[in-house]
Amino acid sequence: MFSSARRLLGTISAGCALSAALLLVPTVSAAQAHLIDLETCNSNALSHPFAPWGDTASYELAPGGDFESSSWSLSGGAQLVPGSEPFAATGSLGASSLSLPAGSSAQSPTTCVNAAYPSVRFFVGGTGTVAVSVVYNGLAIPTGVAVAAGSWTPTLAMLTTAPVLGLLSGGTAHVSLLVTGLTGSAQVDDVFIDPWMRGG
Repeated sequence: MFSSARRLLGTISAGCALSAALLLVPTVSAAQAHLIDLETCNSNALSHPFAPWGDTASYELAPGGDFESSSWSLSGGAQLVPGSEPFAATGSLGASSLSLPAGSSAQSPTTCVNAAYPSVRFFVGGTGTVAVSVVYNGLAIPTGVAVAAGSWTPTLAMLTTAPVLGLLSGGTAHVSLLVTGLTGSAQVDDVFIDPWMRGG
C-alpha cells in the first residue's frame, strides 16, 4: 500500500513537472524574442537547396560548406576527394566533397549564430555514420547523426543549440560545425544552415 502511494505521488509530481514545462515554453520564447536578435548574423545569400525533397525552407551555405576549397580543419584521415553531390544544390555542380573515414573529423571556420540559426542539413554519400556537433568555446555539443547508405542523399534537418548559445552570450555567438566519421567511410557535401528553422 505504501509502495502504491509512492508511485501515485511520483506520477502526480511528473505530471506537475510536465505541465510546468509546457507553461514555461511560451515564456522562454518571449524572452528570446527580446534578448536575442532574430535576424541573421550576416548577409549570406539564401536559397532553397532541398526543395526537390519537399523542403522549401531558406538555407545559407555554411562557411566552406561546399568543400571546393580546404577551409575546414581536417584530422584523422579526413580529406577532400574528387566528386560532388550530383544535385548542384549550391547552384552549380561541384568538383569535390569531404571524405570522412571512421575516426576522422573536420571542423568548419567559425560563423556567427543566434536564435535564427537552429538547424543544419547537408548531403551524405558512401557508407557509414557521421556525427554532427556545434563547437562553442571549445566544447563540442552533439547535434545529430547522419547515416550514409550508398548513393548521395540529403540528411534530415538537425536542430542546433544556437538559440541557447545566443541567449547565454547576449544575442549572438561564434561557433563552428564539427563532423566526425563514426563508422564506415562516408562522404559529406554542401552543408547548409536554415536561418529560420523550416521557415521561408
